[in-house]
Amino acid sequence: MNFWKEHGSLRALLIAVFFLAGLALVIYGWKLTGKLSGLGLMLVGVAALLVALWIYNKPFEGDRGPGL
Repeated sequence: MNFWKEHGSLRALLIAVFFLAGLALVIYGWKLTGKLSGLGLMLVGVAALLVALWIYNKPFEGDRGPGL
């Protein structure tokens, strides 16, 4: 699928949104030391960072060639 290759500005915007939201959730959750809700917020933040990484790598998927 070439959607992510054709829509570079949308991809960059989504990466920025997920990255900043994930980073904010991790930092805010870290400040809630000793509370279970802080751990939950940090896990959601890590998931948002992983989504940003997935969106970044999506255009590079495809044929990997022989032997890979």
